[in-house]
This record gives sequence, structure tokens and C-alpha cells, in this order.
Amino acid sequence: MKKILLLGSGELGKEFVIAAKCAGQYVVACDRYDNAPAMQVADEREVFSMLDGDALEAVVKKHHPDIIVPEIEAIRTERLFKFEEEGIQVVPSARAVNYTMNRRAIRDLASKELGLRTAKYFYAKTFDEFKKAADEIGFPCVVKPLMSSSGHGQSYVHNDDELEQAFREAMEGSRGDVKEVIIEEFIDFDSEFTLLTVTQQHGWPTLFCPPIGHVQKGGDYRESWQPYKISDEALKQAQIMADKVTKALTGAGIWGVEFFLTKQGEVIFSELSPRPHDTGMVTLGHTTNLSEFELHFRAVMGLPIADIRLEHAGASAVILSPSDCSIDSPLSYNLDDALKEPCTRVRIFGKHDAHRGRRMGVTLCYGDVNDDVNVLRDKAKRLAATVLGTDPYMKK
Repeated sequence: MKKILLLGSGELGKEFVIAAKCAGQYVVACDRYDNAPAMQVADEREVFSMLDGDALEAVVKKHHPDIIVPEIEAIRTERLFKFEEEGIQVVPSARAVNYTMNRRAIRDLASKELGLRTAKYFYAKTFDEFKKAADEIGFPCVVKPLMSSSGHGQSYVHNDDELEQAFREAMEGSRGDVKEVIIEEFIDFDSEFTLLTVTQQHGWPTLFCPPIGHVQKGGDYRESWQPYKISDEALKQAQIMADKVTKALTGAGIWGVEFFLTKQGEVIFSELSPRPHDTGMVTLGHTTNLSEFELHFRAVMGLPIADIRLEHAGASAVILSPSDCSIDSPLSYNLDDALKEPCTRVRIFGKHDAHRGRRMGVTLCYGDVNDDVNVLRDKAKRLAATVLGTDPYMKK
């Protein structure tokens, strides 16, 4: 048995804890607020800001974990190097977490050091720098905080008149104390996809899940499906890029590597997360023989993964909150209408507080391997709308 310290206790962390508990491990779940989803299934909990380095060190000293598993971006990541030097396993590695929590580091690694094809980009700390970068890139362009998640602070800019608001939203949407934005060339892509990539211990080979198609709105995932149809050549390109960047970052675990597929069939590296990916929740519908959370757990523990194979076609769609709510005025979930249909599952995350448009759950629909994923996508979105009465594509 290992003691695992989970930094961040959202819905992805909750599924990881479930996988760990199924194998008899001991988990301490941490977050900035109490009773977060992963805390509800963990052995112990700690409530503190992980941007407070001293508080983070105090929790590590208190619990003496064997393994630290970061699940969110807002962590004092430089402290992880010290923990690693002390013999604590950091997942995938302190280097990986430190790089990927900041878009500057990971983008420069991918583009400048590894030579991967990415969108053209610039950084800006001031509005004047931002305006100059926009003039260089042209319109439309994409603006993001250097440190954020779930689309916070991200926007598309179509002309000069929208620049000031986009810059302000990116700065305000930044997580942590990094106040800088990245402005990117807009890629006229045909679709986006995630390649879940599993790096292993003991010199075992890197593994890839079947690619997952997804749609984002405002930088946040709304639906995903597996398998995602892609040519063998394009898939090979993506696998080569994913292998290069994960090897450079080092460590064992699952990585959510995102790509654009252009209308000309070119594969372009977009972003990378060193942990289970929200689009990969579709695997909870048994699309693959092991879910992304089970794969992450096995890789973290150094356990064998005999194979990864597609067992069902499947689709997921998010369940969004229709309004602000709290534990004193909870939402009313209608599971009957969704679950009366076959080959359907629903995950409710257990968030006690919500704002309009917050992700509160997900529907999962699946069928035979060769079933039409577009039919499954329509079904997942339709059923998601029955749970809280909100369309997965509603405006937040």
C-alpha cells in the first residue's frame, strides 16, 4: 500500500481516487475548499491554497506521502522539485508538472526545442506588447492566460476593437501569480482531438489510446467521442509528437495531448496536460478496456498494462448548471429520463456549489465498436440536456 497525496480534488481527481481505492491504496485529497469531489471518496482531506508553498510543505511533512499526484494548475510547482529530491515520487515528474502548468514553458519546449508544428505565438505582459503581437499575427487570433484551465480567460479576437477586453479577460482569468498572456495564430482546423498517451516505468514502452475527438467552446470541453476517425498517416504524426514531448518532460502517467487537424490533413500540436484529461471521461463508458483513470493509476504505480484496446464506440456530453447554487439551495438532478435509455451512464460529480454553466456531471453513451459515433454524440447531448435542463453548448 502506498500513501498518495492528491493536489486538486475535482471530478478527474475523484475518478483517480476511485481507481486507487479499488487497489487498496491510501489517499489524502487536497483542495482550496472543503468537500470537493475527490475528498468524498478519499481517506483524508486537507483544505488549503496550493499556491501557498509553506502550507504545501506543511501538508507534505504531516502526511509523509509516497506519491504526489497533481490534478490542477494552481500549485507552487517549484516546491515539487524539493519533494522529489527527498525521495517522494511526483507524477509524472516535477519537471513535467512545472513545465505544463505554464503555457510559455510547454509551448517553447514543443516549438523551439523539439521542433513540433504549433500555431504562431507571442507573449505579452502589457497591453502595448499585446497590441504589437496582434498586429504581427493578424486577425482572427486566440488569447489565453499563461496559466489557466477549463477555458478561463480565453477568447477569440476578430478586430482591434476587441483587443482591450480580451487582454483584460485573460489577465483576470489567470490562475496563480503569473500575469502574462499568450496570443496565438488562429488555426483554421477541421477538428480537434486528444491522444491519451501513457508513459511507463521500468523502461516499458509508451502506449497510446485510440484518439478521442472533442469539441470545445470558450476553451472548455463540451463533448467528446471515441474512436475519432483519422488517417493512419495523421495518427502516426500525432503519436511521434506525443512521444517526443512526453519523453522530454519525463515521468510515468497518462498525458492528455491535444492536436488540431487542419482541413488539409496537417496535425498541429496544441496543448498538453500531465494527467487525465476531461475529454478522456468518455472512457468511463467502457470505450476502452481500461479507463484513462485506471491507466493513470497503473502507470503511476509501475503496474503492467497488458494492452489498450477499443471495446465500444462511445460519446460523452457535459451536464451544466442552469444557475448559481449552493449546498443550502441545491440543484435538482433528473436521472430517470437519461437512465431509462440503454447503454447510458451518468456521472454526477458531487459539487455542492455552482455558478451558471459550471460542469456538474457528464453523460456517457456507448454501443458496438462499429456504431456511428455521430448517432452516439447526438444521444449523449440529448440526454445530458434532460438531467438539469441545460444544453451542453449553453452560454456560461
